[in-house]
Amino acid sequence: MKSYIASSVIGLSVALIVGVSLTLKTKKSSDVMVLYGNVDVRQVDISFRVPGRVEGMLFQEGDFVSQGTLMGYLEKEPYTDQVDEARAIVETFQTSLTNADDMLKRREGLVGDGGVSQEDYENTLCSRDTYISNIKQAEASLRVALKNLADISVYSPSDGVILTRIREPGSVVQQGEPIYTLSLTSPIWVRAFVNEPQLGDI
Repeated sequence: MKSYIASSVIGLSVALIVGVSLTLKTKKSSDVMVLYGNVDVRQVDISFRVPGRVEGMLFQEGDFVSQGTLMGYLEKEPYTDQVDEARAIVETFQTSLTNADDMLKRREGLVGDGGVSQEDYENTLCSRDTYISNIKQAEASLRVALKNLADISVYSPSDGVILTRIREPGSVVQQGEPIYTLSLTSPIWVRAFVNEPQLGDI
């Protein structure tokens, strides 16, 4: 009789342990929701703002690049030549303006005495003003040339991974033509599809 009671107690204990573990496992699994969907990867096409011949491509497919990292650059010489030319034009107009200022000052003193006609004085004044306008235009052209020179290098706009290396050194590219495709590492979005009965659990 004692052995029967002992075996009954052991059987009940085992049944109780199994029941509790199944209950806990069921409760734990009910906290997990399995969803199906897609990870949306955001991509950026990396390109130059100016045309030219590609001289350097610094990364391969699969490489990680951090924001602000130099990724590639074009041949420099054509753009440095443009900057030198624009600077020379500015200097030429500045020299001409200096001469026009000197002539205007001399004629200002003579126009009242009749040594220089009013027409000659006004022509000199107009010439001086023209050189001032020419300098402003030349300085604007110089700023454009300097900006173009800066744009022969392209930098990573964000942290990411190189998905595609589209061009190689020696290739001639047009403005805006992609040389890399960059996959952004942040933010990453997951598009999931939820069954209607599960909507209340979210």
